[in-house]
Amino acid sequence: MGNLLKVLTCTDLEQGPNFFLDFENAQPTDCERDVWNQVNAVLQESESILSGLQAYKGAGQEIRDAIQNPNDMILQERAWNSVCPLVIRLKKFYGFSLRLEKALQSLLVCLTCPPYTPTQHLEKEQALAKQFAEILHFTLRFDELKMRIPAIQNDFSYYRRTISRNRINNMNLDIENEVNNEMANRMSLFYAEATPMLKTLSNATTNFVTENKTLPLENTTDCLSTMASVCKVMLETPEYSSRFNSEDTLLFCMRVMVGVIILYDHVHPNGAFNKSSKIDMKGCIKVLKEQPTDNVEGLLNALKFTTKHLNDESTPKNIRTMLQ
Repeated sequence: MGNLLKVLTCTDLEQGPNFFLDFENAQPTDCERDVWNQVNAVLQESESILSGLQAYKGAGQEIRDAIQNPNDMILQERAWNSVCPLVIRLKKFYGFSLRLEKALQSLLVCLTCPPYTPTQHLEKEQALAKQFAEILHFTLRFDELKMRIPAIQNDFSYYRRTISRNRINNMNLDIENEVNNEMANRMSLFYAEATPMLKTLSNATTNFVTENKTLPLENTTDCLSTMASVCKVMLETPEYSSRFNSEDTLLFCMRVMVGVIILYDHVHPNGAFNKSSKIDMKGCIKVLKEQPTDNVEGLLNALKFTTKHLNDESTPKNIRTMLQ
């Protein structure tokens, strides 16, 4: 286990120590196992969530037919019967985001608690750091898929309109036992976000910092900046990237790097792009731009559109130019 994380002495970098973390093989120690098991129970569902989202086709045609023929009860029923199973699926995705939020906060407790530094936590809790990375990896994959499925919001809007109309007509609908008005409101806010999972994690990290007033903010932001540095070094150093058994691990590193940058930008008062930031933003963007466009277009867009401080006056012009 001691070989999984090694200090890389990079004298040309001013961002502090950098690390190589074996994202492919880190296994939990006895001290990590309880939290690891809790988080693993959530992560085991992540692939089925992504598969369900990828297979989401929507009920666009049925909804159009119903709207264009408001007096045709057969078409109304067909649209409703098409939308209801989709809403149940959307509820499942939303429910998973709540579980993911709790898992992330459990990991943050472990990776930021005194008396250890983020560096020491990564050395001692490599399997938990890997799970933290896996949550971010899933999050960016989910949001990339969601952005390509406008049917989600169209279906859910139709569902809410129909529910309201039927409630006015005093119709009792079984699906309201599954998705009541309060749940529908929360789901509506979730899916209205361009990147709902990332928003969930950003809020979870911000809430973690707010609720743990005795924990210095730096414990959390240093954890995030160290993870960004881990990924950047692995991507830009062939000696280390060549150790991975799969090319997918490089894409994994890219997503994780972008994910921790976005979280850092939301949690740190000055953001990730400021000159005082502990993240080498110029280096991170440069690493992304050296990759095939198909692999990084969505990630560069995430930095452009889901960060909080990119357009601040304090952001150096060369950083903004790199992301144009």
